[in-house]
Amino acid sequence: MTNKEKLNMLEELLDIEENTLQEDARLDEINQWDSMSVISLIALFDDTFERVITPEEIKEFVTIKDIIDEMDRGDGNWQQES
Repeated sequence: MTNKEKLNMLEELLDIEENTLQEDARLDEINQWDSMSVISLIALFDDTFERVITPEEIKEFVTIKDIIDEMDRGDGNWQQES
């Protein structure tokens, strides 16, 4: 999956117009980034990437790029569901 496709997924998740979200966008500056977005992101990781990510891990994200980097990560802090 390309970064562009990941950006489009995040735009859909955040209900942002397609092709407007940039990787360097700060989450704290995105009006649509809220607690429901965190829940939706957890579901996205579970459904799309078959990975578990916690709210604590999400709190560490500063930019959209941080989310994309986590999508790309094949190991590290996340746990595969058994």
